[in-house]
Amino acid sequence: MKIRNILAFMLLVGIFSSSCSDKKTSQNIGQARAENISNKKQNTTEMTLEMFNERVMDMKNNPKKWAYKGARPAIIDFYATWCGPCKITAPILDSLAFEYKEKLEVYKVDVDKQRELAAMFGIESIPSLLFIPMKGQPLMQVGAMGRADMEKIIKEKLLD
Repeated sequence: MKIRNILAFMLLVGIFSSSCSDKKTSQNIGQARAENISNKKQNTTEMTLEMFNERVMDMKNNPKKWAYKGARPAIIDFYATWCGPCKITAPILDSLAFEYKEKLEVYKVDVDKQRELAAMFGIESIPSLLFIPMKGQPLMQVGAMGRADMEKIIKEKLLD
C-alpha cells in the first residue's frame, strides 16, 4: 500500500512538473515568435488622413461619390494597438502585403490616432477591413478574418 501511494505521488509530481516546464517552453516559443514578427520589416503602410486624401480618395473635394485614386487595388485595416483580434490579423495582412506586393497595396489605420478617418467610415468595431477594387465600390468586412478568407476576397474581388 505504501509503495502504491509513493508511486502515485511520484507520478503526480512528474505530471505537474512536466506541465509547468512545457508551459514555460511554450511561453518562450510564443515570445520568440512575437520578437521575430516585430523584427521583420513591415510590408504594410501606416496611413494618415492626408495620405488617404492623396492615395485613396479626396474626401474634402469629393465627399459623396466614391472615386478611387490608387494605381492598384488596396486593403485598409482599421485597427488599434490594444485590440487582440487586430494583433492576430496584423501578421496575416503583413504576409499578404508581401506576397501581393506588386499587385496590391495594404494600409493600416490606427483608429486611436486617426479618429477623423475612422469616423468617415463609421468604424465602430475593429478590426475592420476595407477592400478596395480598382473599379466599383469598396467592400467592408468587420471582425478578424483568416488568411483563406482574405485571399478569397483578394482573388475574387480585387484581382479579378
